[in-house]
Amino acid sequence: YIRTCLQAKESPHLTLVLTSTIKNMFDKEMSAIAAVVSRKSSNPPLPLPPKRRIPTQVQTCVWDVSCSFKIVLVKGSKVNAEESAKVQVRAGLFHGTELLCKPAVSSESSGRSEHTWKDNALEFDISISDLPRMTRLCFAIYAVMDKVKKQKSTKNPHINKYQTIRKAGKVHYPIAWVNTMVFDYKGQLKTGDIILHCWSSFPDELEEMLNPIGTIQTNPYTENATELHIHFPGYSPHPIVFPPFDKILEKAAQIARASDCVSIGRGGKKFHIELKEIMERDPLSQLCENEKDLIWTLRHDCHENFPQSLPKLLLSVKWSKHEDMAQLQALVQIWPKLCPRDALELLDFNYPDQYVREYAVGCLRDMSDDELAQYFLQLVQVLRYEPYYDCALTHFLLERAQSNRKIGHFLFWHLRSEIHMPAVSVQFSLILEAYCRGSIPHIEVLKKQVEALTKLKSVNELIKLGTIKNTRSKTKEAMLTKEAMMTCLRQSGYSEALSDLNSPLNPSVLLSDINVEKCRYMDSKMKPLWIVYNNKLLNGDTLGVIFKNGDDLRQDMLTLQILRLMDLLWKEANLDLRQVQVLGGLPDSTPEGKGTTSWARGLVVRMGLGLGLLPLLDQCRHPSNVGHISSPPHYLPVVGVSARWCTCGSRCPGLGALVCAGSLPVAACRGLDPWALSGLCSGVDGAGGTCGLAAAAPWGFCTVAAGWFP
Repeated sequence: YIRTCLQAKESPHLTLVLTSTIKNMFDKEMSAIAAVVSRKSSNPPLPLPPKRRIPTQVQTCVWDVSCSFKIVLVKGSKVNAEESAKVQVRAGLFHGTELLCKPAVSSESSGRSEHTWKDNALEFDISISDLPRMTRLCFAIYAVMDKVKKQKSTKNPHINKYQTIRKAGKVHYPIAWVNTMVFDYKGQLKTGDIILHCWSSFPDELEEMLNPIGTIQTNPYTENATELHIHFPGYSPHPIVFPPFDKILEKAAQIARASDCVSIGRGGKKFHIELKEIMERDPLSQLCENEKDLIWTLRHDCHENFPQSLPKLLLSVKWSKHEDMAQLQALVQIWPKLCPRDALELLDFNYPDQYVREYAVGCLRDMSDDELAQYFLQLVQVLRYEPYYDCALTHFLLERAQSNRKIGHFLFWHLRSEIHMPAVSVQFSLILEAYCRGSIPHIEVLKKQVEALTKLKSVNELIKLGTIKNTRSKTKEAMLTKEAMMTCLRQSGYSEALSDLNSPLNPSVLLSDINVEKCRYMDSKMKPLWIVYNNKLLNGDTLGVIFKNGDDLRQDMLTLQILRLMDLLWKEANLDLRQVQVLGGLPDSTPEGKGTTSWARGLVVRMGLGLGLLPLLDQCRHPSNVGHISSPPHYLPVVGVSARWCTCGSRCPGLGALVCAGSLPVAACRGLDPWALSGLCSGVDGAGGTCGLAAAAPWGFCTVAAGWFP
């Protein structure tokens, strides 16, 4: 904070706090915890049934079962296909994105919504002993029809978008997909009947129409969802379980003793040169089969000379061979710790192995809280790749959130923003409940913020309704709607909810009371609210917050994250390009979950003035008279070599000229149009760029900072 103020030639704002204040705050929180613990609920939960001591069962190790894996298709219900169509089921076994064997396809079935298949047993070309612990069984139900010129109507709304033409003049139309794990959370091979409620929305460009990256949760909206009834046969009179970790290491030691330990993984000089060339490639470059074989053969050389090559080694393992899997697990245990930033890649969907993800989380423990907060956007997203709720990453995030309230604040909001999504609702709800139960005093602070955002949402909807009704006269509309907004904000219910709360964007900033006279809304489509707060700590200065309802902030957040990370990387190399942080954002969820985006509501804030909030820009200045001013009356930060300010009094429509030289290398190395950075600046009416890099395309430049971004 001090460094940022000195770079901007601003005076740091510090507050002297009495120690008695801290003690009173601590006592208040302890009393809140004691009140919750001692409180007796009027409706206590039903007691759990007493645990019965089950005698130790004889178990069969999965490595001792040599027969091929198979499943039985019992029936399909509520299949949304035309009567003339033939329905088939395709099934595949995946470990991450790797297909373990050739997919199995059922026979064709005719009928309306109920379907059974004559050859209902699907057998896979892989032994049960070679199934990895995190194997996913993926299904796709599709209709097979004769190729026709045109179809006037169809029951499936995605039929034209996702059609795939096959051989012999047939066309395949995806109907539904669903995934499930082969082993349960205890590591036991599933047996018996199971009904899977399928999902109907298909991502683009699916290979073989299977969706391995999709959730393993079934569709909670069971009333209209396609049902697939399957049966896992039994292969042994005893439960078949995946071996524990010590057995895996014993297997690896047994393999090592049976082979020549000296020659394992040792290659000649020619192979070492080729290996070095492979390791120095871009992290996103594809590996061919010969290169994967070379990396696996020289895995011990990778361990000694290229420890950062672990992700490429994991992609080179043949997970369909349990002997190779055991050797890899033993090697990971002695692998040097990776830099936390490099270990983030191991949490991607391509690396589903439990022990690999535990290794990655162990590397993340070396991160400071500030560095961890930089990657929270991705860490919460990769939680959806965890097949089981109880995992190392969940434990790690909860531990850090409980030890640092700022981390807990962002964990709460990132989880809450997606809690309405059916694929993750149960998982994220459980994590949120675990955090709230362990941080009772923080609940009141979070409730205040949630209430404030609810009030702002209602104000924004009132403005949108008013602008729709008064579309003819824009001047009259603006006056009436602004008066209605100000009247609403002056009501006691709104003023109390919106005053004296910690900023959702930065919990260190206290938003005291609203300056209603300076509040307004902007003319862009979503009618963002421009809320101005009085600040007691900054000698009467104001703090500005922009609230948007109905927009997707993930692109803005990812863009800003890349800006921060590039600035951090440059500073680590002793290269300070004096980037000024301009924006910060935080998502909120849509309770109904029916919007076009999942992050449909949020806050965007102008950053500046050390504490993270910027005085609102009252008027725009012309770029022809740009100069260095230590204390400008109106702040207009831009990304550049230094903060530069307009010094003339005329209004300027073309703010793109204010982009300084320091932003050009940022834009160039990330594939971003430099003039798109003009979106960082805000016009007087608030339209055009008030919410960040509107013209930016973050998916095009994610690869520079880190290759594991989605």
